[in-house]
Amino acid sequence: MIDNTGDCEEVCVHHDIVDPVKANMLSDKEAIGLAEIFKALGDVTRVKILYLLANAELCVCDIADALNMTQSAISHQLRVLRDLRLVKFHKDGKSVFYSLDDEHILQLFNQGLEHVEHQ
Repeated sequence: MIDNTGDCEEVCVHHDIVDPVKANMLSDKEAIGLAEIFKALGDVTRVKILYLLANAELCVCDIADALNMTQSAISHQLRVLRDLRLVKFHKDGKSVFYSLDDEHILQLFNQGLEHVEHQ
C-alpha cells in the first residue's frame, strides 16, 4: 500500500522484478556519461544551438547571429557540446561549420521535444 507521500507503508522488495534489473544495471561510467549529456541539455542556449544544428550545418557566425549572441559565447557553448560528442565540426577556409555528431543526437533531441510538446 502507498501512503499520501508516495512511500511504501511497509518494506517489501519484489526480488523477482528487482534482481534481473540490478543484474543489468548501468555501469558508473555509463551513468556518469548519460548524466553529463542531460546536464548539458539543461542549458537553454545549448538546447537552442542543438535545435539550429538539427536543421542545418552552421558556422559559428551563423549560430551567433541566430541567437543574437557573441561568437565567443557561442564558441564556449559549442566546446561543451563538442567535448560530449554532441556536435562535430569541420573547417572550410576560414569558417568552422558545426553539425550534430550523429543520428542518435537528433533522435534524443526530437524525442525530448516531442515529450515537451505532448504535455
